Amino acid sequence: MNDDSQILIARLLTHQTLRRDDKLVKRVLSDELFRAEVDKRLLESGLKMIDNVYADHVTLALHRAVEPKIFGAKDIWQNNNFGLTRDGVALLVVLWAQIILPKRERQETHQNADDDQDDMFDKDKPMPRAEDTSIGISYTALLSDFGDKLGKKTRMDMNLGALSRMHFIERRGDVILEGPLLDLLMDTDVLKERIINGALADVFRRAPAAVAVVADAVPEAEPAAEPGDAADTPT
Repeated sequence: MNDDSQILIARLLTHQTLRRDDKLVKRVLSDELFRAEVDKRLLESGLKMIDNVYADHVTLALHRAVEPKIFGAKDIWQNNNFGLTRDGVALLVVLWAQIILPKRERQETHQNADDDQDDMFDKDKPMPRAEDTSIGISYTALLSDFGDKLGKKTRMDMNLGALSRMHFIERRGDVILEGPLLDLLMDTDVLKERIINGALADVFRRAPAAVAVVADAVPEAEPAAEPGDAADTPT
């Protein structure tokens, strides 16, 4: 195995995520031959690399073909392997919808988080990084809007703690921010239409009434690779 491929894969397995501006990550994202070698080695272990241009990190996940062999038949294993309860999954989707969708809109329009007016030359600039466009949400506002639907304060605090440990979110005082995995392990193509016009439609009209059914709208996500256990992280 090429030493660089070996080192990159080992670091991803150890750290779970690496930043896109890491030297080897930049290489695997730009060098087709190197990416092919890494993908081949990962496939031999039932893994694949997950990245997207909107996220500042990359990670590993299981190939769909091996998931049933790891977790059992689809009718008996849960739609996540983080051990999240229904209210935890619902909270995850609420946070994704309120943090990631607005961030992606700002990235697509080349607006930084602190931009207060349109610039006619914005679209000539490179797409901004996630850390320059991602805006957190207030814990106090989240509890006020969704606490009754998501298990009240005690349950919400427990689930926020779990999501933080899993690197979906980060907590800074009263603010809940995007973590390294929030925009990597959620399937935006599947979720966006379903959430905006379905289970979370009212969220985007600033009314939380529909959140009670959000867990039913969450598809199976990409299980990521945990350090020491290449398949113990969900989406």
